[in-house]
Amino acid sequence: MRRLWLQRILTKVIAFLITLILLVYVSTIAFSKEDRLNTSGSTGMFERQRLTVEYGINCSAVYDMEPLEVGKCLVVRRNKKYVEPPDKNIVNATSDCVRFLASQGFNELQGSEFEREFPLAYSLVVHKNADLVERLLRAIYMPHNVYCIHYDLKSSDDFKSAMQGLASCLPNVFIASKLERVQYAGISRLKADLNCLYDLLESEVKWKYVINLCGQDFPLRTNAELVSDLQTLKGMNMVESKRPGGKMQRWSFHHALKNDKAEYHEYPVSTSEDKPPPPHNIEMFVGSAYFTLSREFALFVQWSSLAKDFLFWSEDTFSPDEHFWATLVRVPGVPGEVPRSDPDITELHSKTRLVKWSYLEENLYPPCTGDHIRSVCIFGVGELRWLLNYGHWFANKVDPNVDPILIECLEVKLLGKLLMSKNK
Repeated sequence: MRRLWLQRILTKVIAFLITLILLVYVSTIAFSKEDRLNTSGSTGMFERQRLTVEYGINCSAVYDMEPLEVGKCLVVRRNKKYVEPPDKNIVNATSDCVRFLASQGFNELQGSEFEREFPLAYSLVVHKNADLVERLLRAIYMPHNVYCIHYDLKSSDDFKSAMQGLASCLPNVFIASKLERVQYAGISRLKADLNCLYDLLESEVKWKYVINLCGQDFPLRTNAELVSDLQTLKGMNMVESKRPGGKMQRWSFHHALKNDKAEYHEYPVSTSEDKPPPPHNIEMFVGSAYFTLSREFALFVQWSSLAKDFLFWSEDTFSPDEHFWATLVRVPGVPGEVPRSDPDITELHSKTRLVKWSYLEENLYPPCTGDHIRSVCIFGVGELRWLLNYGHWFANKVDPNVDPILIECLEVKLLGKLLMSKNK
């Protein structure tokens, strides 16, 4: 028994010494090198920080949770070596589209015949960090797909110019024809996605499914893997849809936008005015703002008088994006209908997003190794294996300011799978 106790103590001491050595090693490198974050407006070229290269981090070893490699990641994160690139970098880089597309590898992304026969559409509702948006776009990009970018009217001028630059360089990427001033938990968030959805339906690309993303999402599957999964849906939608429970107050009363100098400036606040029940005897369900929808269901949303009436009724509710899709997929007779009698579709059943809530950690999934914001985990590098193996399609949320190595390793792992599929 005493021997086992001594072994445990020795293991802890060794782990502490390894971390201390790594801290000294990485700190030495950090002070002896300048951050590689250069941009040139005249050439359209820019070099992004690659911390995995700079600090000799092997993503396969991180995936295998080798202590030394994970220790390096933790030290880099502790030293806060990531420097968020200014939005102007993307503006400058996209001023020369030929060089930009070549330097960022867009020209190398072609896709197989299998993928080209099953094109996808994306709605990207974004508002900041143009560099991260470009990384997301590159990770999901295929020339036969189509992409709509909706930027917030409140965004900075540089961010707007960066998004316009991306759209000007990529022929299958465009800016939404109608833009919203997006307000937290208000109807404008839902309308932003709808604006893109309607534009995407007008595209010459006859896509099979549409997926909406935000600026802190990142793919966990290659395009080919995603297409393979979507084909098995056979026209069904992938949407979270649950009984409302305690969330009925969100639409029981009229909500009005309140002006505030707080983080969100305006947000819907409940009044004492009762709301009428939803139109057409619609039974309410709740879920997420995020979806994977078939083309047929998207056309129903665009043209159905029921969907239009429900949208109008939802305008003065709280966070309508979290009940609009969840409810419509349960309407009898809609394309890909989920019967009302079916069990709840939770975020664990819906593969569109992998989200980790703080109050469910150590119960439904392991603890967050990154950081939390409003009860949501911003993933850390310790979750790399879990993210890639859980079976979902996109991770929410990632943020290089919290853990830059995670995103780099996701890029490396996805690129590795893409190269392997090409060599088969």
